[in-house]
Amino acid sequence: MMWMWARWLDRRDDESGDVPGWVLITVMTAGLVGVLWAIAGSQLSAMLRQALQSVSG
Repeated sequence: MMWMWARWLDRRDDESGDVPGWVLITVMTAGLVGVLWAIAGSQLSAMLRQALQSVSG
């Protein structure tokens, strides 16, 4: 009975995580950024250029 408790405690401390879940989140985030950049890239560049010009004078 004690060995079962020790194995459960050992598994509980395993911090390997859910690797496929993190990979999916990373891929979906990169895809979302890619889609937004494709749709609004020129507008985002213009906004950045305008902001940098207003700061530099």
